[in-house]
Amino acid sequence: MYNIGMNRLSTRQRTKVITALVEGNSIRATCRMTGAAKGTVTRLFIEVGKSCYLYQYRHLKNLQSRRIQCDEIWSFCYAKQDNLPEKKRGKLGYGDVWTYVAIDADTKLVPCWLVGLRTANYAYQFMNDLAKRLTNRVQLTTDGHRKYLDAVDDVFGNNIDYAMLVKLYGSEAEGEKRYSPAKCNGTETHVIKGNPDPAQISTSFVERQNLTMRMNMRRFTRLTNGFSKKVDNLKHAVALHFMYYNFVRVHKTLAMTPAMAAGITDHVWTLEEIVTLEKFQKPSILN
Repeated sequence: MYNIGMNRLSTRQRTKVITALVEGNSIRATCRMTGAAKGTVTRLFIEVGKSCYLYQYRHLKNLQSRRIQCDEIWSFCYAKQDNLPEKKRGKLGYGDVWTYVAIDADTKLVPCWLVGLRTANYAYQFMNDLAKRLTNRVQLTTDGHRKYLDAVDDVFGNNIDYAMLVKLYGSEAEGEKRYSPAKCNGTETHVIKGNPDPAQISTSFVERQNLTMRMNMRRFTRLTNGFSKKVDNLKHAVALHFMYYNFVRVHKTLAMTPAMAAGITDHVWTLEEIVTLEKFQKPSILN
């Protein structure tokens, strides 16, 4: 099999391509492994990514969550922030890009995410999306990103038990500034609203999910040339990742997928189901 076009790929071949991508391979590595052309892999990945986003947007609702953790994970598009021309600075898709992630601490489901900038507007959009998916008052823990303060207040009002977990970092290790993060010397908890249980103030699960993202998406790997050149492709990759994480990958602690634990589905999905997902969805305006 060599340089196969998308219109000639069977469902089995499409599944092989998507399997390679969700297991952390780059597009070029996937081409070498499957024999599919680069354009074919890219078009398939975009098509499936859109279907994954649409499906999760529609179905991850009315959730009975009790504890939610939120964090952001850094990546970049087009070029590193320091290498951007002046006219492209401050625009989404050029330089630093942040993916906001929420996780249910009990079911490990990721109910929503948002690819954007680390600004008040994107923090509000993220929290607003999260609130629409929940049916209960929840205990919410975020990192120390201060833009969450107004966003949570505007979206949830007083119907939230909210705390921040702020990490305290030391100075950067000499000679390792480019490669190693500063050492975390401890944490501080700050109760912002309501009456959160101090024992449950944590961002450990969402931080572990961030590690899973870096391991399973080549675009998030540090010190690589596999970064996204277009922000839309980054969004497709994230949607595909969370579809795989929520519906296909069995969580070892739960012995089921997060979607099963949350009561959204009754079985472990296969990647073939994801690949054929667009056949069962009618295009429509998201609302």
